[in-house]
Amino acid sequence: MSLYVPFLVVGMLFTGSSNSLWTKFQDMQCVENCNDPDPSKRVYFEQPVWQTVQMFIGEMCCFLPVLFALIRHRNYRVVPSDAIKEEKPAMRGWKFMLFWLPALCDLTATTLMNIGLLYTPVSIYQMTRGSLVLFVGVLSVIFLKRRLHPHQWFALIVVVLGVAVVGLSASLTKQALSQPGDLEPRSTEEGPNEVAVVVGVLFVLFAQIGTAIQFVLEENIMSTYSVTPLVAVGFEGLFGLLTILLVSPIMVHFKSKSDFFDLARGYHQMVDNPPVLGSSFAIATSIGFYNFFGMSVTRHVSATMRSIIDTCRTITIWIVSLGLGWEALVWPWSLLQVFGFSLLVYGTFLFNSLISPPSFLKAPATVEYTAIPTEDDEDGRVRGVVIEDREAAAGRSLDQTAALPSDVGMGFDVVPPPVPRVDPARRD
Repeated sequence: MSLYVPFLVVGMLFTGSSNSLWTKFQDMQCVENCNDPDPSKRVYFEQPVWQTVQMFIGEMCCFLPVLFALIRHRNYRVVPSDAIKEEKPAMRGWKFMLFWLPALCDLTATTLMNIGLLYTPVSIYQMTRGSLVLFVGVLSVIFLKRRLHPHQWFALIVVVLGVAVVGLSASLTKQALSQPGDLEPRSTEEGPNEVAVVVGVLFVLFAQIGTAIQFVLEENIMSTYSVTPLVAVGFEGLFGLLTILLVSPIMVHFKSKSDFFDLARGYHQMVDNPPVLGSSFAIATSIGFYNFFGMSVTRHVSATMRSIIDTCRTITIWIVSLGLGWEALVWPWSLLQVFGFSLLVYGTFLFNSLISPPSFLKAPATVEYTAIPTEDDEDGRVRGVVIEDREAAAGRSLDQTAALPSDVGMGFDVVPPPVPRVDPARRD
């Protein structure tokens, strides 16, 4: 058991980093006219829809350990532990179709992120995804009635500034490069490099809104019904894949507008090129294991540790990208990128209360209240008690707010469970 947690941490870090790197590697593969002396006529793999399909197949693989457990214990009657602990009804039958809603959000967000990755360096892409904490935090306040402390609102502002600085540094770095790099958009109608990078960052930012809505929907479903997270992820993958199959006849009509919707061409580009096909298996496998490791870390350690690992994942991706030559250090704009990333890390850690907030944002010291007896009757009996702070007396932690990891993948630890309500009429 002593080596199990480190194994989960290393596994999550490795699979999470490799998933983003494999996706970027796939975008850089030439699939048509590769021997043409004119680089502008070469065609690279730009199929975000097929990359989304790969992700959903990886999520469906989460069914495998569940099916293995059912077969192994088919003679036992399994009672869901969550249903016993939280007295939630087990999810059965058509109710599993509720996961179709977050699957639609996941489909939209993942496709937008894959498009954004075509135009941005993989480290910028990963750093921009750190803005997820902002959107989920705001939506949790609006729709889930969560409460944020002043230092958490300040942390969200810092995250916004960090994303803006990272996007600016990416644009200035592209503009400063004297020769084209491997990460430029592969299109004959491409605009200036710096404009393309900013557009890519915007695609990733809009994708985080969809991901935030997905997490809010998942939180509502998971708090209402008792369902294993692996089963939930598997159904989202299934419904997402079915959605793509249903809308594929419609997307074909738009293939003249963009190669993104030319599914037949994308299929042949994928299966006829061994590097693309091999990376497709790597992407599906890594996202499946990443979900498993991420949820295991949340269960055996904490969601906070998961947030720290995701931060380390961003650093790992950046270092590997520099080592592979996919990105370059351009002074002084690379320092601006480091500063923006530092703001993202600081804002995320401050939001999750991993570091102390500034003195002017610190909440007043909490006092532990107890039930105070009122005056006694003449016979010595206590007539009643007065609870000066009912929330504290009910055991409600003042720190139990919408603490969020920066990039939780497909986990369901995005928002904390609702705080139990305290009956104002209670006197004990």
